[in-house]
Amino acid sequence: MRERFSETDSFSRIRAKGAPRRGRRSERFDDHEPEVVFGFDDHGAYAVDGDEYADFDGDHESHDGDHENHDDSYDDGYDDNPDGPAGGDRWSTWDQSTPTEKGPEPRPAWVVTELAAVDTELGLVKTGKEADVFLLERGVPGTDRRTLMAAKRYRDSQHRMFHRDSGYLEGRRHKESRIARAMAKRTAFGKEAIAAQWAGAEFTALCRLWSAGVAVPYPVQITGTEILMEFVGDESGAAAPRLAQLRAEEVDVEDLWEQLGRSLSLLAGDGYAHGDLSAYNILVHEGRLVIIDVPQIVDVVANPRGRSFLKRDVRNVGAWFVSRGLPEQRVGELVGALEFDARLG
Repeated sequence: MRERFSETDSFSRIRAKGAPRRGRRSERFDDHEPEVVFGFDDHGAYAVDGDEYADFDGDHESHDGDHENHDDSYDDGYDDNPDGPAGGDRWSTWDQSTPTEKGPEPRPAWVVTELAAVDTELGLVKTGKEADVFLLERGVPGTDRRTLMAAKRYRDSQHRMFHRDSGYLEGRRHKESRIARAMAKRTAFGKEAIAAQWAGAEFTALCRLWSAGVAVPYPVQITGTEILMEFVGDESGAAAPRLAQLRAEEVDVEDLWEQLGRSLSLLAGDGYAHGDLSAYNILVHEGRLVIIDVPQIVDVVANPRGRSFLKRDVRNVGAWFVSRGLPEQRVGELVGALEFDARLG
């Protein structure tokens, strides 16, 4: 499979053929640095130390796509290890995640959990300002047990651009004063802590949304600042296009609007809005709409600006549908329905 991807234009090679293979992923933090655990409270995603994620300034780009000045020296998350598997880049990291760092049960049948599995990196899918997404194959050598996943890796302190962090951190105080100072000063450790928070918040959000029935990629596991999730694309490794890339004649606009409405209704019924929705963070694969990039989901009831986040989500993505023939009043109707579902009255 590796050679097939090396011949396409869709991916950049991660290493040259014949280069040393890679071993297990190294730990991002030293042993003395505190572990961050994530969950939800009345205001959205949070860490057990009290740091919240959901309420942030909305003045930022709507997607993490085209990234200028991308540094090709970005660390791909692997360490040179001559003891790595012969048939891949690293051994499966499944056993490195705790039960709370693995996706919700029941897991889809395609999730490979065997400890004998190896991970093989096949290419770069997308670069972004906070994270890059790679295509990863996890398979058990000598069997037909294998699957493609998207590996989203939040950027390290040397290569990550924190274009959303000022609003995201505004008004937040970390109970660990050392960590709070490091984050405020953007030291190397502070940036690592911020990256870990974003990754943890997104994984927690994906688990919650998947369990609620929202159309998001299934979250397989998280290790450090890497999230492994369902790859939305075909078996050849071609990623699904973003909604923004599609023309009206390529899709059923009415059906996609109905799919979007169902997912946003489930999200609102659970008390949340995406918080950063646009045509750039929605994928469409074989008629199926999938919402991505969800670390900042907003509690629309507890957050003072919750209603405005909900409205902005619908109007941002609704602009794409209206430009492709959807009656404009349908956008307002969906806003009203979601406010009802969220009991904003």
